[in-house]
Amino acid sequence: MTATQLSGFRLMWIFVMFDLPVGSRAEMHAATKFRQFLLDEGFEKSQFSVYARFCNGKEQFEAYMRRIESNLPAQGEVHILTFTDRQYENIVRFSGQRRRRPRKNPDQLALF
Repeated sequence: MTATQLSGFRLMWIFVMFDLPVGSRAEMHAATKFRQFLLDEGFEKSQFSVYARFCNGKEQFEAYMRRIESNLPAQGEVHILTFTDRQYENIVRFSGQRRRRPRKNPDQLALF
């Protein structure tokens, strides 16, 4: 059986950005619980309150959307963006005042 490369236009990145209140102990707990949920789902912290995850298409994205929606905190703002793998390749990164190399996308995925 031969390996089939997945298209960079089908592969996607999910970005979850949020601004959650942390004024009370209960709000802090809810924010921490949501961040931990994202980590447990395979998201990685890209920046403070910005988490990213690679997925292999629209169907998997929809499954993550349902899980995120069922784990939303009671208050605060959550925004979710998607980019195709090809679009993500064009992101320009800076650290301090130095341009950083683009992140290496996990393009090693293959179906057997």
